Amino acid sequence: MELNEQEAIRRNSLVQLRSMGIEPYPAAEYKVTHYSTDIKADFKDEDTGTPAVIAGRLMSRRIMGKASFIEIQDSKGRIQVYVSRDDINTPEQPEMYNVVFKKLLDIGDFIGIKGFIFRTQMGEISIHAQELTVLSKSLRPLPIVKYKDGVAYDAFDDPEQRYRQRYVDLVVNDGVKETFRKRTRIYQSMREYFNSYGYMEVETPILQSIPGGAAARPFITHHNALDIPLYLRIADELYLKRLIVGGFEGVYEFSKNFRNEGMDRTHNPEFTCMEIYVSYKDYNWMMDFTERMLEKISLDVNGTTRVQVGENLIDFKAPYKRVTMIDSIREFTGIDISGMDEAQLRDVCKQLHIEVDETMGKGKLIDEIFGEKCEGNYIQPTFIIDYPVEMSPLTKKHRSNPALTERFELMVNGKELANAYSELNDPIDQLERFQEQLRLSEKGDDEAMFIDMDFVRALEYGMPPTSGMGIGMDRLVMLLTGQQTIQEVLFFPQMKPEKSNRKEDAPEENN
Repeated sequence: MELNEQEAIRRNSLVQLRSMGIEPYPAAEYKVTHYSTDIKADFKDEDTGTPAVIAGRLMSRRIMGKASFIEIQDSKGRIQVYVSRDDINTPEQPEMYNVVFKKLLDIGDFIGIKGFIFRTQMGEISIHAQELTVLSKSLRPLPIVKYKDGVAYDAFDDPEQRYRQRYVDLVVNDGVKETFRKRTRIYQSMREYFNSYGYMEVETPILQSIPGGAAARPFITHHNALDIPLYLRIADELYLKRLIVGGFEGVYEFSKNFRNEGMDRTHNPEFTCMEIYVSYKDYNWMMDFTERMLEKISLDVNGTTRVQVGENLIDFKAPYKRVTMIDSIREFTGIDISGMDEAQLRDVCKQLHIEVDETMGKGKLIDEIFGEKCEGNYIQPTFIIDYPVEMSPLTKKHRSNPALTERFELMVNGKELANAYSELNDPIDQLERFQEQLRLSEKGDDEAMFIDMDFVRALEYGMPPTSGMGIGMDRLVMLLTGQQTIQEVLFFPQMKPEKSNRKEDAPEENN
């Protein structure tokens, strides 16, 4: 591996540290007692002299002869540290200040500081170091951003670099950690909401013999011992409904799902979905439940129901507007599609200049019309309800119109956020819907659902009236953190491998 000048200097410093009896990667526990932001938030002048032990990365320093100021970045933030030669030199390491601190330590190194809290003459809350410990030597220089006349230099802002090297992004770019802290708080708030109703969090298989619960193209793998193909799940719906058949009142799961489809600013092939199913409920109840949940989460995470996403100020305060899909299409196209057959819908798509192909049935055609002409208009949270039956093979038919289903999708900022049904629990109807999906598959629709006969068998044992809802967690995090691409809310979004990391590019082993 070819090293640049800075990398070579750092490796030489590592060797010198070891020659002085200092292990750059010590194994012993380092007991931290304080964190940067807590020290600043809680400090009172009478606390001066309070002992403190902190640890983190060395991020800046001002060398001033026998004394210096440095800045340490720990997991919560940054704090200034005063380092004096007379304080950190020891009989065992008399050159700790002049050699180790001034020459062998670099920006990015992890160090530990034992000392006491004080306020400088300039009024900054700081740590007076009495002992310095090397905890980990950084062998690559960090891209530290420098500012001059309001211009940032050496900024680590290229999206591809940031996503590939998220570990660097988290260190040097302010605000990135907070996005992911909010992600965790969103999950915690949602769990609290479900648990307050007594619903149970469960786990279902990721490897499935039949990929069911959604219309999507799956990833396929092979199980060697059983010599069978297996699929990475596209949804966990059918397994969760099996648990409702088994007698649980309400179950939910945060699941990693996988769809072998395109990638863009709102799609990643691996994504997180939350699905919940509750007995004896319908989609009307689920709409009320969902809008109360989102209002709660928004308040828990941001302290307000409003969030700025690009140019749009979105308000999650309940209740949300409800619009039927037929009415939505009529509003934005001027066309009433109710009662139309497949040929008529194709003519409508042609009239509206929407590209379709011969594999698409009625459901796909209607979905294309709505997606092209309607979806993007819904910025504030809006429930689109009562979908045509061809679009919803797992949904109960509408109680007053058998051509429709009791389904809603929640649209926010021009995209689907949640999808929910009054669940189909008639096993005969369900099998007929699966068979229709099979016919679509035979026409060439590679997103059509498989027939899951075990799920039909489960329904034959009886499933109570049930409502279910799935919500895209990555999109929810995007909304509540004001991000406009899914890559900003995934620690490690999927990317094409770098050439040096591909197996076929690895050097051959010597025989």
